[in-house]
Amino acid sequence: MQFLRQKPIPHLVFAAFAIAALLQWVSTPVALISGFLITQIFGNPFDNKLQAKYVKLLLQIAVVGLGFGMNLHNVLEVGKDGLGLTIFSISLTLVAGIIIGKALGLDRKITHLVSSGTSICGGSAIAAVAPVIKANPNQISVALGVVFLLNSIALIIFPPIGGWLNLTQDQFGLWSAIAIHDTSSVVGAAMEYGERALEVATTVKLSRALWIIPVSFLSMWMFKGGDSKAKVPRFIILFIVAILINTFLAIPSFIGDSIDFLSKSILVLTIFLVGAGIDVKMIRDAGSKPISLGVSLWLIISLSSLGIILFLT
Repeated sequence: MQFLRQKPIPHLVFAAFAIAALLQWVSTPVALISGFLITQIFGNPFDNKLQAKYVKLLLQIAVVGLGFGMNLHNVLEVGKDGLGLTIFSISLTLVAGIIIGKALGLDRKITHLVSSGTSICGGSAIAAVAPVIKANPNQISVALGVVFLLNSIALIIFPPIGGWLNLTQDQFGLWSAIAIHDTSSVVGAAMEYGERALEVATTVKLSRALWIIPVSFLSMWMFKGGDSKAKVPRFIILFIVAILINTFLAIPSFIGDSIDFLSKSILVLTIFLVGAGIDVKMIRDAGSKPISLGVSLWLIISLSSLGIILFLT
C-alpha cells in the first residue's frame, strides 16, 4: 500500500475516473462508489480541504447551469406544490430530533446540527447553523460525518426504490428533494431517475435551502447567542437568473443543450469528488448515537414524505 502511495498510480487512476465521470461514461452512483473505493485503495492524492472547496464550487456551477434548462412557469408550479410538504418535513424533523436526541442522551448541539442538516440541506445547513449555536469543531465534524454517510447511501438506493415503487418523474423528484439531505445527492439521484425528476428535485431542493435563514434565527433563539448572520446563497440567486434568462430570452436550442450537457457532466464529476472525500475516520468517530439519530430522522422524513406524496398524487 505504501508503495502505491509513493508512485504516480494514484494520480493516474484518480484522473482517469475523474475524466470518465466528466464525460458521463459512468452513472452518478457508480461515480460516488468509484471515488470512495479509489481513495480507500490508493489514498487521496489531493488535499481534502482544497478538494472540498472545489466540490462546493463545481456543484454551484452545475446547479446554475441546470437553470438554463428550466422554465419559470413550470418552476413556480413545482415550487407551489412542494411548499407545504417542505414546511411539514422541516418542522417534523426538527421536533423529532429534539425528542429522539433527548431519548438517546445525545449532546444538545450535535442533536440540533444533525436535525438541521437532515431537515434542510445537509452540510450547508450545518455550516450555517454551527456558528449560530457556537458549536465546536468536534460537534460539527460529528454532524457532518452522519449526514454525509446517509447522503451517500441515499444517492445509491433512492433511484432503484423509486423504480420499484413505480414513482412518476414528478413524484420521485419531489420525494428526493424532501428526503435526501445534501443538494449534490439530491440532484445526483434525480439525474439518475430522469430529466423531469431532475427539474422538480432541483427546484424544490433549492427553495427548501432558503429555509436555512429562518432556521438559523430559530437556532439563535433556542441557544441564546452566537453569530446571527444568515444570507441567501449567491448560487441560488444565479440559478433563478438562469431560469429567467431561459424563460424570457430566445436562447438558441444548441446553446441550451450544450449548457445542460456541461452542467450534468460537472455534476457527475462533483459526485465522484464527493465519494473521494468521504472520511471514514470522521464517520467512525461519530459513534453510534449520532448515527442512530440521523438514521431515525432520515426514516421519519423519507417514509412520511413518501406517504404524503403517494396519497396526494
